[in-house]
Amino acid sequence: MDATAQDRLAGYVEVWWQAVESFTRLLEQVPDEQWSAPTDLPGWDVRAVAAHTAHLESVLATGAEETAEIGEPAHVTGPLGRYTEIGVVNRRTASPAAIREEIRRSTAARHAALLADPPADADARPERIFGGVPWSWETLLRNRPLDVWMHEQDVRRAVGRPGGLDTAAARHTAEYLAEGLGYVLARKTGAPPGASVVLDLAGSAPYAFTVTDAGRGERLPAPPPDPTVRLGADRETYVLLAGGRRPGAAADLTVEGDAELGRLLVANLATTP
Repeated sequence: MDATAQDRLAGYVEVWWQAVESFTRLLEQVPDEQWSAPTDLPGWDVRAVAAHTAHLESVLATGAEETAEIGEPAHVTGPLGRYTEIGVVNRRTASPAAIREEIRRSTAARHAALLADPPADADARPERIFGGVPWSWETLLRNRPLDVWMHEQDVRRAVGRPGGLDTAAARHTAEYLAEGLGYVLARKTGAPPGASVVLDLAGSAPYAFTVTDAGRGERLPAPPPDPTVRLGADRETYVLLAGGRRPGAAADLTVEGDAELGRLLVANLATTP
């Protein structure tokens, strides 16, 4: 047994649980009439965001998949979108209280199971996973705090209740998204070998990446003294951009160095579907 991997996975579970508790507390504060408030996610209001969370956590807790006729909504653009829409459709008539209770019930059952039998092999495939995605324990448990916290922020922006930006889940999410910057540099901008970028992310150590001779984005152990581009962002701004929420947040970034590569980086920061 890899104790280091087990500890890392346990850490993800703890951050996810904190994110769940914060999200459910927020949903309790949102009046029923605000559950129809639109979010930054096309076609989804607060109810849809909460329903989606309830859906995924229910599948993970029970292993029971759902089906639904979702039609052809304009905001659904691929197989993942069609899958996530199932949970939204199936809960359209559920009360806010019922959706909140489903999230609490499913997450409490799953949290208890993860504590009673904690996963130890980060590369193993979980017995229960939504949509048949080919994820390992590492990917699944690392993804869940990000997903829950991102949706908490979607709701907060929709109903005008800012907060939750200084939590463990907030830092986890921002740093997880920051790791995708190497891919953006090498693949999405087409930067040449040797090009580099440093991200000064508020609340975290700097992230530095370069393009290898093989054309891959590689993280550097330390920031180079004169990177091709240097980006600066607070946590919320970076999450809005890398999470594909609000492209207009780019106005709050600082960009130094190669102007054209900087423009391409900012335009292509989104790494979530």
